[in-house]
Amino acid sequence: MSLTPTPRVLILGANGHLGAAAARAFAAAGWSVLAQARRVPASLPPGAQHLAIELTDTEALARAAGGACTVVHAVNPAYTRWDRELLPLARLGLAVAERLRARFMLPGNIYNFGAGMPSSLVEDTPQRPTTAKGRLRSQLEDEMRTCAASGLDSVVIRAGDFFGSGTGTWFDQAIVKDLARGKLVYPGPLDLPHAWAYLPDLARAFVAVAAQRSGPAAFQRLHFSGHTLTGAQLLDAIEQAAAVLGLRPAGDWRHGTMPWGLMRTLGLVYPLWRELARMSYLWRVPHQLDGAALQAQVGELPATPLPVALRDALLALGVGRGGPLATPAL
Repeated sequence: MSLTPTPRVLILGANGHLGAAAARAFAAAGWSVLAQARRVPASLPPGAQHLAIELTDTEALARAAGGACTVVHAVNPAYTRWDRELLPLARLGLAVAERLRARFMLPGNIYNFGAGMPSSLVEDTPQRPTTAKGRLRSQLEDEMRTCAASGLDSVVIRAGDFFGSGTGTWFDQAIVKDLARGKLVYPGPLDLPHAWAYLPDLARAFVAVAAQRSGPAAFQRLHFSGHTLTGAQLLDAIEQAAAVLGLRPAGDWRHGTMPWGLMRTLGLVYPLWRELARMSYLWRVPHQLDGAALQAQVGELPATPLPVALRDALLALGVGRGGPLATPAL
């Protein structure tokens, strides 16, 4: 009687938002998890193995990850270094996957479609990027398609803006940054829909796709629908989640917006503000991701109800646990 071997996944950039969530999701699904990162991930799940091997040492990394059938490329360079680091880092990830003969999985975004994108995005929506970052993402996907011709199986799972499972996103660094003072900030018009991805749900989608047996090497795009919300709907849901956690301002909630004009001007001095301002169209163009193809391929995916997702996202930021948002000055 032969036993089915435990599948093994290599997660590149396991200290990042998606990397950490993916490590937990794969471990919960019974996978053997190899977590590549310079430092030991703070939330490394039990049984997962940390690999402190630089991505540039592809040979050593491939040796240490022998037997991995899936590589999740969760490496995300600093926003101000995207132009020079995104493609080189992704090519290193592709090289590791090629050496392992493993499936390469990439979290995609909507930059590829540009400012003229339609309101509903499907896998074959034409990619017409209007920014340097969008062109880089499109080029990366083109290179993944080319690698399929030489035997590399790869998939892009495209999602909206992340929230939950850590810090460093629009959700925590802008929208709820001043929640403890009774203020929420939304970067765009309140009446336009915007795509969001709760990271634990997105990570489980990666597991579901990775668990499928792959046929001949191919390149595939899949869309994760997540939560599509207008700005008004999101702020209202955040206020309700905060109330559940005991955070309620003495008066009414105050709402603010991003000073895009000032950010463009000061971007001459502050590179991060410059880069953010260049992508501001994402908040002015209504969009949602159609996840029908993903659902048809893997079946119904578990989706965390929005109130629960927002509550847990706030808890992860310290609400109610003595963290930075737990002592409101209202």
